[in-house]
Amino acid sequence: MKQTYLAKLLLSFLFLFNNPLVFGQKKTEIISPSAFFPKERAKVLFVGSFHFDYPGLDAHVTANSDKVDVLSETRKKEVTDLVNYIKKFKPTKIAIEAFPEWKATEKLREYKKGAYRMKRDERYQLGLRVASEMGLDTVYAIDDDSMTSDLMTLDSTYFNKMFKDYDYQSDDPFSKMYKAWYVGEDKLRSKIDLLTYFKRTNSRQYHYYGHGAYLIGDFKLDDKRGADVLAINWYSRNLRIFRKLQKITESSDDRILVLFGNGHGAILRQLLESSPEYDWIEFDDLK
Repeated sequence: MKQTYLAKLLLSFLFLFNNPLVFGQKKTEIISPSAFFPKERAKVLFVGSFHFDYPGLDAHVTANSDKVDVLSETRKKEVTDLVNYIKKFKPTKIAIEAFPEWKATEKLREYKKGAYRMKRDERYQLGLRVASEMGLDTVYAIDDDSMTSDLMTLDSTYFNKMFKDYDYQSDDPFSKMYKAWYVGEDKLRSKIDLLTYFKRTNSRQYHYYGHGAYLIGDFKLDDKRGADVLAINWYSRNLRIFRKLQKITESSDDRILVLFGNGHGAILRQLLESSPEYDWIEFDDLK
């Protein structure tokens, strides 16, 4: 009986001690960081693509037997399905992986008149086509060079020394794993439909694993040289692309479709998800 009384007394004491209202204290309100920033933000749909025309400019080159011909009858229907899916986003602006010299808006005007329909390049098959079918009159070219060209002009000797052996051709175990993955992806892409493939490759997991290729191999050259090269080359380019995206953003009502090679996905994802100006729209979430 005495033990029961003591237990009740202890519980009562603990209640009073832990109840701030009893002592006139106000309960601390914990505010989410998001509460300090606007809820309404420009929405961005990033569509990371493989290069439909296989220009062969990347370190990994797809075997001819695994290449997808987007102009074949079967694939043309798949391109249409992919375009119709992307249009669910209802973009008000489209930004593509091109330099101003590509004259994207001029090409859009010509596309609307029937030009470029047999071009395999995804900028035509997806970018200009979506822009045309959504009734847009402008396509923004937001690609950029990295700061490496500036450094080359300032000090070519230093530049060449820094980039020595940085060629994405490492032979370490992780680089071999990535090479096996790339070949496997090429074979998978040749066997499944384009929309299914794009949903797979525009996922968070795929973007981050893809970005991991930049963090092995040449990244480990010398003490920090590989890290510095990645910063002034790949990171610099993507940060400049993001800055150009900011410059074409005019209001929180903007719905911007960004069409780039999928290798840009991880960094642009990180930038857009971190920015208080944008909402990142997951590719697989379109309804």
